[in-house]
Amino acid sequence: MSNKKKQKLRNLDPHYQREKERYEHPLPSREYILQILQQQGIPTAEHALQKILAITKEEEALFNRRLTAMIREGQIFRNRKGDICVMEKLDLIKGRIQGHADEFGFLIPDDGSPDLYLSAKEMHKALHGDRVLVREIGLDRRGRREAVIVEVLESTNSQLVGRLHIDHGILFVEAENKRISQDILIAQEHSLKAKAGQVVMVEIIQQPNKQTQPIGKIIEILGDYTAPGMEIEIALRKHDLPHVFSPELEKLSAKFPKNVLKKELAGRKDICHLPLVTIDGETARDFDDAVFCEKEDKGYRLYVAIADVSHYVKPHDVIDEEALNRGNSVYFPRRVIPMLPEVLSNELCSLNPDKKRLCMVCEIQFETNGDILDYSFYPAVMCSHARLTYTKVAAMLADPKGAEAREHAALLPHLQLIYKLFKALLKARKKRGAIDFETIETQMFFNEHGKIEKIEPVQRTEAHRLIEECMLAANVCAADFLQKHGQTTLYRIHEDPTPEKVVTLRNFLKEFGIQLGGKTKPSAKDYAQTLLKICGRPDAQLLQTVMLRSLQQAVYSPDVTGHFGLAYESYTHFTSPIRRYPDLLVHRAIKAVLAGETYQPGDWQELGKHCSMTERRADDATRDVESWLKCFYMQDKIGECFDGVISSVTGFGLFVALDNVYVEGLVHISELPSDYFHFDATKHSLLGERSGKQYRLGDRLRVKLVRVDLETSKIDFVLADPDKKPVRSKVKASSKSKKSL
Repeated sequence: MSNKKKQKLRNLDPHYQREKERYEHPLPSREYILQILQQQGIPTAEHALQKILAITKEEEALFNRRLTAMIREGQIFRNRKGDICVMEKLDLIKGRIQGHADEFGFLIPDDGSPDLYLSAKEMHKALHGDRVLVREIGLDRRGRREAVIVEVLESTNSQLVGRLHIDHGILFVEAENKRISQDILIAQEHSLKAKAGQVVMVEIIQQPNKQTQPIGKIIEILGDYTAPGMEIEIALRKHDLPHVFSPELEKLSAKFPKNVLKKELAGRKDICHLPLVTIDGETARDFDDAVFCEKEDKGYRLYVAIADVSHYVKPHDVIDEEALNRGNSVYFPRRVIPMLPEVLSNELCSLNPDKKRLCMVCEIQFETNGDILDYSFYPAVMCSHARLTYTKVAAMLADPKGAEAREHAALLPHLQLIYKLFKALLKARKKRGAIDFETIETQMFFNEHGKIEKIEPVQRTEAHRLIEECMLAANVCAADFLQKHGQTTLYRIHEDPTPEKVVTLRNFLKEFGIQLGGKTKPSAKDYAQTLLKICGRPDAQLLQTVMLRSLQQAVYSPDVTGHFGLAYESYTHFTSPIRRYPDLLVHRAIKAVLAGETYQPGDWQELGKHCSMTERRADDATRDVESWLKCFYMQDKIGECFDGVISSVTGFGLFVALDNVYVEGLVHISELPSDYFHFDATKHSLLGERSGKQYRLGDRLRVKLVRVDLETSKIDFVLADPDKKPVRSKVKASSKSKKSL
C-alpha cells in the first residue's frame, strides 16, 4: 500500500491529529478502531482489521500492543477463534472482583449496576481485586444475579503477604487478606527454606485459571507470627502501604540544611517575637501547627502558623512523588509510617521550641461573638515559645495558680485569651448547627515485650477542642480564600445523607417518638437539635449510633459541595501538611494566588480520589493492627465473663463492645437462646419468632469469652446468662468525648 493511500485512510480518523501530537509513530486512535469494528458488524480477525486500518508490517507490534491495552480495559475482546469483538455487542460486563473469606465472591461492575454473585468454582479463575469480564447467567438459589468469568482483564495481585503451611510435603501460603481464599502453591526451590508457620512475602509467578491454583515464590521471610511488631509488618504489606524510602530520596533528604538559612527569610514576615506555642499530645513528635491570640477592640486576632512544607517539597521531585504515593502518614500503636522523611517531618518542618522555622500563617480577626471579620495569608518565619501538651494546657486553664500555670506564667494570659475565643467559637458552632457526636477514643499501653498491657479511654479535654476550633477556623479561611480567587484546590467534602438513609433513619427514630427535622432533606442543624433531644436518655447511645451511621464518609474533591457535618459551605485541609498530602496541595495553591499565579498539579479529580483512597487504606491498616493486638490481649482471658453493650446487629449475630476493656467480639446467632431469630435492619435488632425476645443495638449484655482466633482477628462470646433479658443501656458520660466529623 502506498504511503499516500495509507495517509488518506488515516486522515479519516477524527482523532488522528491528537495521536500525531502524542506519538512519534501515530496509530489509529482507540475511538476509530471501535468505530471500524462497529461498522463491520461482526467479530473481525486481526489481520483483516490491520488491512482496513492500513497497518504496515513495521506497525504490527505497536498495533498489537494497542489492542492488548484495549482488551485490558474492557473495550474489546478476543473470542475463542481469536477474532476481535466490540465489548458492548457481547452483553459482557466488566468490573472488579470482591472476594469473600468463604471462597465465593462478587463482581462490582464498572457501570455502577448491581453486584453479581460469583460461585466458589468461578472464583478459582481469579483473585480478589482482579478486573474481569463476566457473563450473567441468571439468578442463584437465593435470587441474586449470578455470573461466570469469561476473561481476566487485569491481575492486580503480583505480591502478597501470608503464612507458610506444609502439608504432606506440599508447601502453600495462606494469604493474610482473607478475601483471597486460594492458597498459593510454592515449589521447594522457591521457599527460601522458610519454616511452617512463618510469615512470608510471596511473588505470584503464575496467576490462577480454571485448571490450576496460583503459583508463587517466597521473596522475603518476615518471621514468626507472634513476634513483636509483626502485626504492623503484615498490615503494611497486606494493604500495600509504601513504608521504605528509596535511596534516591534518602540522598536528596541528606542535602537539606539542619536549620533555616538566612537566604530563605527573604520575602517572609518575621513573627518570632509573637509567643506562638504548639499544643499536642504527649507522644507527638511532629509539630505542624502553632497558635497565638491577642485581644483587640473589636474582638480577637488569632495567628495560626503552619509548617511551610511546600518550601522544601517541590512539585514532582522525588520527595513529592513519594509523598503523593503515600498520601498521608499512618499512625499505628507505637509506630508511625511518615509521609515525609524524618529530616523534614521531625526536624526542618517541625515547629520545635526555640527554633526558627518557616511557616505559612493564617491571621484571623474575630468579632467578640466568634464571627470572622477578616483574614490574611502570608509566608513567615516563626519561633515556637513552648512545646505544650493538652494535659498541661488543661491544667493551666483549670488552675491558674497551679504548678503548671506557674511554670509557664508568661504564656498563661495568652492561653486564657485563646480560651475566651474558643468559648465564642463554640457558641458560633452551635448557632451554625455543626454536629457533635459523643465517641470513645482509646489508647493502648504496652509492656517491654511489645504486647498490650491495658487499654484505657483517652480523656479529651477542652484543650483538645480549643486547638480543634483554631484549626477549623484556619481551614475555613483557606477554603474561602482559594474559592474567592478562583483557584482550584482539594476541598474536604462531606455530602448530605442519601434520601434512602434519611427515610430509614426517620422510620427508626419514629419508633422512639423522636422526629428529625428538615423533612426530606435534614440539615446538620436538624441532626444537632435531635442529638440535644436525646441527650440523657437511657437509649441515647443507640440513637446516636444509628444517626452517625446514616451519614456519608468525608472525602477529598475539587467540587465545592460543602461539609455537612461541620455545617460549612466550603471547607478544606490546610493545617497538617507534614502528615496529609491534600494540605500540601492547599499550601501550594495559596502561594500561587499570593504570587498572582495559578497552581495546576494535574487532574484534581484524580488527586481527590487518590488521597481519599490512601486515607481509607491507612484506616483499614490501623484497624487490622488494633484488632490483632486486642485479640492477643484477650487470648489468656478465655472463660472470663464481661459486661458490654451491643455495638452492631447483623443477620448472623451480635457484636458486643466490652465495658472498661474496649474490645469487641461476636455472639453468633446460633449461641442465642433456642429460637428462630429474624434480623430487622431498620430496627437494628434480632427478634425471636417464638419467644419474642429482642436483641437491639445499644442493649447491655453479660457475655463469656469462649474463643480467640489470632489468624482471623476474631473474638467469640456466648451469653453468660442466656435466660436473662438484655438491658437498655445508659450513656457513660465520664468516658465520652465530643468529636467533630
